Amino acid sequence: MGKRLRKLKKIRLHHEGKSTLLWSAIVLGVLNFIILHVFESRLPFDICIALSAVLYGILLNFFQCPLRTFEGETDGVVVAPADGKVVVVEETEETEYFHDKRIMVSIFMSLFNVHANWIPVDGTVKVVRHYDGNFHRAWLPKASEENERSTVVIETPDGTEILLRQVAGAMARRIVTYPSVGEDCYVDEHLGFIKFGSRVDLYLPLGTEVLVDLHQKTVGNETIIAKLKTKEE
Repeated sequence: MGKRLRKLKKIRLHHEGKSTLLWSAIVLGVLNFIILHVFESRLPFDICIALSAVLYGILLNFFQCPLRTFEGETDGVVVAPADGKVVVVEETEETEYFHDKRIMVSIFMSLFNVHANWIPVDGTVKVVRHYDGNFHRAWLPKASEENERSTVVIETPDGTEILLRQVAGAMARRIVTYPSVGEDCYVDEHLGFIKFGSRVDLYLPLGTEVLVDLHQKTVGNETIIAKLKTKEE
């Protein structure tokens, strides 16, 4: 019991969800009040209250902000920036910033995943860019280049640059990115938040040792995605 209580204390709601949760509670409360007083039978109210509870439970889970601390050594390590499932592990051409071949690792976040994003490496923020775009389904390959997205480039202490891209999905309508250019950033810090169904892409240098497999589930700020090749290697 004590261990479970300590775990629960590490879970809080993300501030990005406060207004959504408040207005959802008001709308659902009003809807259930109306149904209770419109129908003579109690069955419609019971169904509505049950569905409302399920829906609100999903929203609460979605807007969780777990307090996680990465326990390992961070030098040369790329930590998962998001909860979700690995949907892409491949060598591809990165055309926005590097303009060369990189190893791409993509994590898809479903509606049932926590949507807080974490900084994947220690380093300095070199680039932060936001692009308006479409809202294709997040798992489609074209989503990385055509959907609304934010790009962050981080340079590690040994000079290695990685690119991280937050990509909106079919239901996502807001991407929040916290770092600014020139800031130092560290594993354990929050990168941002994407509201409703999305993905996060990582572009890593060739020679990086990828430690996750396709379809593997990831835990943000816990799962080790890869180990970067050092400059001496």
